[in-house]
Amino acid sequence: MPMFQPSKRDGVIVAGFDGSGDGQVLDLDTAVKDGVLGGVGGGGVISATVGEKLDLKKMIEELDLPEIPSVFICPISLEPMQDPVTLCTGQTYERSNILKWFNLGHYTCPTTMQELWDDSITPNRTLYHLIYTWFSQKYSLMRKRSEDVHGRVIELLETLKKAKGQARIQALKELKQVVAAHATARKTMVDEGGVSVISSLLGPFTSHAVGSEAIGILVNLELDSESKTSLMQPTKISLMVDMLNEGSVETKINCTQLMEKLMEEKEFRSESISSHRLLVGLMRLVKDKRHSSGILPGLSFLRSICLHKQVRSLIVSIGAISQLVELLPALEPDCLELALFILDTLSSLSEGKAALKDCTNTIPNMVRLLMRVSESCTQYALSILWSICKLAPEECASVAVEAGLAAKLLLVIQSGCNPVLKQRSAELLKLCSLNYTDTIFISKCKLTRTIQ
Repeated sequence: MPMFQPSKRDGVIVAGFDGSGDGQVLDLDTAVKDGVLGGVGGGGVISATVGEKLDLKKMIEELDLPEIPSVFICPISLEPMQDPVTLCTGQTYERSNILKWFNLGHYTCPTTMQELWDDSITPNRTLYHLIYTWFSQKYSLMRKRSEDVHGRVIELLETLKKAKGQARIQALKELKQVVAAHATARKTMVDEGGVSVISSLLGPFTSHAVGSEAIGILVNLELDSESKTSLMQPTKISLMVDMLNEGSVETKINCTQLMEKLMEEKEFRSESISSHRLLVGLMRLVKDKRHSSGILPGLSFLRSICLHKQVRSLIVSIGAISQLVELLPALEPDCLELALFILDTLSSLSEGKAALKDCTNTIPNMVRLLMRVSESCTQYALSILWSICKLAPEECASVAVEAGLAAKLLLVIQSGCNPVLKQRSAELLKLCSLNYTDTIFISKCKLTRTIQ
């Protein structure tokens, strides 16, 4: 077999075999300093606990790093190599991947497409050592940081059990930052009873400074049934409603997300959200044009509230329908779908239909949305149009036709969308045509040129 020279990739010698299978020894410290291994604050190698052999596969899976030196990546799978082998062309691959390539009947090098004059594969021990060392460094650092975070969370929880005033607020601020940044901290909070410690801080006499930080922590945690039940106490819900109305935008968003989490609990009672003050605060968040980050969580929470029939009349009574209709043109697609779902749900009430009919922009906005964003949006808009046109056919149907509804309905009927939508479109088209002669209605459909 012809001998080949060591090849360089990314400045690292990854092969250098003369047929014996022994790779050229590479200076790891130099590799670290040169940035090949993505140095970890120094040139030395950080090893695992003495005597502990770390599993490379486990390290790769647990680290899940976004950036890995390209020399470590198998050209076939684009995944880090765990058992690198080199072909006679000097190219290196993951053993299992190149064997699959051979089993498919390919006797070429996947990277260069050269025919192989020797189909043997040689373990690339140098590259394996580089890969193992690099991941060991990262893994050891991760574990050290996790241990540090775990210990700090426990310290902060102990502080919160004793501290008062500004010391408590500072401890909460730090804990919120740690919990938001580290999965280890979130797990420690749950395992060490941190949820109950933070929950105990919420009550009728809790300051907004403490409450906002506490809720910012809780919203990032996995809450079990017991924790949710504790947080559903009227005094705690009342505090959240107060902060939804008076807190910062971040606090308002955290309050909506936490209360929406609580609604997932089976024991949740609609009385907890049957609050005029809660709904008014929520609509303020949704309408706040200066802080658009609150629109999506606000609409998501309002959608969850709408699923409780007992609260729907209260939502209509605060004027939510007209406010949502006016917001529609400016909403992003994900927010738009939520808003339309809410309006469609409220149209099941007689007062909801009346509010939709009385809003001058309902029909133009709904017509404009047909066949524009998604099939779901078309479905909700069509359902809303049907509700108000059935309520007052003579008044609303003519307004809808003038807004271009007939042409849009024909588009729906001719499209490949859901048959149920096509059927509803045909029924609405028929309803709209009752107030017109055939000639005039055809002209309203904008089909004159086609017929001629």
